[in-house]
Amino acid sequence: MPSQDPSTTFAGLAGDSLGEDDQRPPLVLLHGLTYDRRLWGPTLTELRTIDPGRRVLNLDLPGHGASPRRDTYVMEQLVPLIRGAVEDAGLRTPVLVGHSAGAVLATIYASRCPTSGVINVDQPLLTTAFAQLLRAHEATLRGPGYAALWDMMVASMHTELLAPDAQQLLRTICDPRQDLLVGYWEQVLTTPSDELTDNVIAGLAAVRAAGVPYHNVFGQTPSAEYQSWLAELLPHAVTTVLPDSGHFPQLAHPSRFARVLASTGTWPQ
Repeated sequence: MPSQDPSTTFAGLAGDSLGEDDQRPPLVLLHGLTYDRRLWGPTLTELRTIDPGRRVLNLDLPGHGASPRRDTYVMEQLVPLIRGAVEDAGLRTPVLVGHSAGAVLATIYASRCPTSGVINVDQPLLTTAFAQLLRAHEATLRGPGYAALWDMMVASMHTELLAPDAQQLLRTICDPRQDLLVGYWEQVLTTPSDELTDNVIAGLAAVRAAGVPYHNVFGQTPSAEYQSWLAELLPHAVTTVLPDSGHFPQLAHPSRFARVLASTGTWPQ
């Protein structure tokens, strides 16, 4: 599992640079909210066997792990930080692999920066229902009992489907601080739903126009409504379902997930 040595930084973000530069597009790994880069440990173990020597930049997101905290966590302001880390690591046109909130960042990155592909791990991009849920519990989120809301979120992730070692990993690396939850969700709480949707649509239009390959990896089959919505916006997107995974298909099926990463050069354009 990668170390968390805070002295290893890329444009101010803690991370691990692994593998070698070659003809394969490098991978940039972005974990989800409240976790850190150790989330990708099982994936990296499998990738070393399936796709040895692949260049990987595994980052702690701003405010997570050994990366410094910030006063604000507006997504559009975080993408330049990630791009700075990518450039500092000497990478060009990487594949962005993002889990949950990390997938949102990966998608915004691909709409603005040179990118060879996006792997979205279990993050629906239609935010209306999630925004309604957060707003219904906003007082709890901003108050002293915020941890109860996070516990409710975790229950919906179905971590009980994971093997005991994967469950223990999640417990070890989770740091659900209030500043992270409020900061990363602030836009969802305060931006009108129609504006949020319009922003997503505009971002996906930019991804489509740039011809960036896009691969969804879900732990369960998305609703027909969501599949239809996404297919209209990103008709070239590919979806893989790794069943019985809950919110962490990369931990439930690390070998199968690593094969998805290894196949990035063969995606349809």
